[in-house]
Amino acid sequence: MSIILARGGSKGIKDKNITILKGKPLIYYSINASNLSRVDHTWVSTDSAKIKNIAIENGCEVLDRPKKYATDQSKSEESLIHFSKNVDFDILVFIQPTSPLILYSDINEGLEMMNNYDSIFSAYAEHWLPRWTKSNNALNWEINKRPMRQDIDDCYVENGAFYITTKKNLEKSGLRYSGKIGIYKMPFSRSFQVDTLDDLLLIEKVMSTE
Repeated sequence: MSIILARGGSKGIKDKNITILKGKPLIYYSINASNLSRVDHTWVSTDSAKIKNIAIENGCEVLDRPKKYATDQSKSEESLIHFSKNVDFDILVFIQPTSPLILYSDINEGLEMMNNYDSIFSAYAEHWLPRWTKSNNALNWEINKRPMRQDIDDCYVENGAFYITTKKNLEKSGLRYSGKIGIYKMPFSRSFQVDTLDDLLLIEKVMSTE
């Protein structure tokens, strides 16, 4: 089973989750990836009538989200727990509507990994780069011991495309991942998320080259 959390409000882009990308509402791409995957049911949790209608039109089941879980300060975990208390499942794939470059194969391969892990998250590999704080202090290195880039292992950055966990672990920990955690590696080229209009334009260009 999968869940897509899509509230109606958004500060960066008005109606972000249903803003049009390549002729379709943004949430369509996450729904489509889920529908084409091994997931048996695709659910959408929303407080928006517009999003609810789009979800139903695309074959989803919908859970109405209480307004208290749909504010700017609301955490995704609150809505995940609300979903878990109202819908029966064993394994849950939490897909974010702001990651339109996700493929159904990503979801399927993530589910395969659950044979060896308690939960999964998607990420991309990042080569080491020297980072600085706003107060001009070295963050991840010592200024008098600058390392050779090739001597440092890659690290992984969550790309927010999807997370997988079990009902038991979600309700016990209150977190989207817990226990033995596995990393599903996605390419950087498909790890973009929509937060701003610039992101939308960039992703549109990426999709046009595929």
